[in-house]
Amino acid sequence: MAVGTELLLGQIADTNSAWLGENLAANGVASHFHQAVGDNHDRITLALRTALARSDGVIMCGGLGPTQDDITREAIADVMNVQLVRDQAIVDVIAGFFEARGRTMTENNARQADVPQGAAIIPQVAGTAPGLICPVGNKVVYAVPGVPYEMAEMFERGILPDLRARMAESGEESGVIASRVLRTWGASESGLAESLQGRIDALDAAGDVTLAFLASGIEGIKVRITARAGAAEEVTALLDKEDVEVRRAIEERLGDIVFGVDDESMEVAVAGRLIAQGLTFGVAESLTGGLIASRLVNVAGASSWFRGGVVAYDSQVKFDVLGVPVGPVVTEAAAAAMAEGAARVTGADVGLGITGVAGPDDQEGVVPGTVFVGIHLPGQPAQTRELRVPGDRERVRQYAAISALDLLRRALDALSA
Repeated sequence: MAVGTELLLGQIADTNSAWLGENLAANGVASHFHQAVGDNHDRITLALRTALARSDGVIMCGGLGPTQDDITREAIADVMNVQLVRDQAIVDVIAGFFEARGRTMTENNARQADVPQGAAIIPQVAGTAPGLICPVGNKVVYAVPGVPYEMAEMFERGILPDLRARMAESGEESGVIASRVLRTWGASESGLAESLQGRIDALDAAGDVTLAFLASGIEGIKVRITARAGAAEEVTALLDKEDVEVRRAIEERLGDIVFGVDDESMEVAVAGRLIAQGLTFGVAESLTGGLIASRLVNVAGASSWFRGGVVAYDSQVKFDVLGVPVGPVVTEAAAAAMAEGAARVTGADVGLGITGVAGPDDQEGVVPGTVFVGIHLPGQPAQTRELRVPGDRERVRQYAAISALDLLRRALDALSA
């Protein structure tokens, strides 16, 4: 449970819940619910009672500070039906924290030493507010500061050992939960689900591995494979086996649409192929305005294979710099000439050119969302492709950029075959 009105207002992102979910899973603890609640006593107590009704344990992040809107302690005490007791030893620690920095502790900081009766503390080592381990019947509430590095340190030092002890005492099965994400481009979520229905049914029957689909906008559709086993090597073996099966099922129906695993972006996939084949690359962009080049330079070591790019937004730049024949510039022929020009101007082995119409304000009488991509490969005539990209101006540009990189990925695969 993430506590803080600023989370509900979108002023800060709740990164703590994502971190906790990942680290709980890595330690064999199933996390079934995430929720956020504002700085309101009644709503926090309602949320906490709801959480305890459906879970064996709750981790609360935030609301342990010194100000009047930090009321997590009060809410927990209310749910436990106990009083808050000020722990003088904690007050002394907090006062020492301030003195070490040449400051005097103000009285409101002493609130951070208020502990619900019956609770144990997780001492602070990086800030002022201690964490809490609060028994509620046969269940438990953990409360930690919302500051991410304080939360993570207390999780490792205080929460995780307590959780493991409780799991061992209850005889609950432990283990390791891990996931692998296959990243795809060029298929719909429904298309992927249909292609994998047989695998999903088989996995549901077996129970060790699950599949889920994550629609990720301009980064495509992700297929998340999650496995649970007694040890890390067993989980890895399950993921490796299912990785092969999932790819086979996808390729049989949809072709080679898997371009990466976990954090491997499309530009990383392209970079890997260029490096493997010892090729350098240059790009000429019109409607994408440098988006492709920007993605490529995000790859570590890009200077070894990316020679550079030309943003040829004005038609005259296409003619004068890239050698595009004078005439319409939103055509397959123009894209091909831009690709050849990109390779020539940058001195690269491979060139990519992209042109099109992103929005209704663009001219040439071409339907918005029309995109032409040209690819120049060594010793081959330029190949071209026309795309129809949906969305507003920004989405057209973003979708066009990753679509062009995907075409380049496929072209490089064909070149090495």
